Amino acid sequence: MNFCSQCGAPVDLAVPPGDNVPRHVCRRCGTIHYQNPRMVIGCIAEWEGRILLCRRAIEPRLGLWTLPAGFMENNETTAQAAARETLEEACAEVEIDRLFALVNVPHIHQVHLFYTARLIGGRFGAGAESLESRLFAEAEIPWQEMAFRSVSFALRAWLDDRRRGVFGLHTTDLAPPPPTPPG
Repeated sequence: MNFCSQCGAPVDLAVPPGDNVPRHVCRRCGTIHYQNPRMVIGCIAEWEGRILLCRRAIEPRLGLWTLPAGFMENNETTAQAAARETLEEACAEVEIDRLFALVNVPHIHQVHLFYTARLIGGRFGAGAESLESRLFAEAEIPWQEMAFRSVSFALRAWLDDRRRGVFGLHTTDLAPPPPTPPG
């Protein structure tokens, strides 16, 4: 951040009085600009025992598979965000059931929430951010082509819970992935 969104003056990175974290502080008006984690919300949409996945048409992770999910907007609940993202990415309407997984991803300043949901009428397609959408049986899930570790965590937990017949709330904290070797 270079300039204050309140008055347009330059900002400095400083620890405000009474705080312990460096923040962007306006030199002119004194506004403290807090930066907080972003919420990524999605759902595990099921239809006749199969799971709806989307192949990404955008970066990051272009061409890989994911659950329909994306950034939460202002003025919506997390459940509304999950339903909206599913409609946008998979042209699918869902009935949201319950919060199923919470994944903290602190190294990229994000929190990922996944709901369980039922696909309404079995209808889906590919939205603007998806190359394609498909329903996958457990044995067909393309684990080696999954875009995000948070999605793999939520899917594996859902499949385990389905086998047990009891669905709980699952949480995890993801550390940064190991560096990719050069070459």
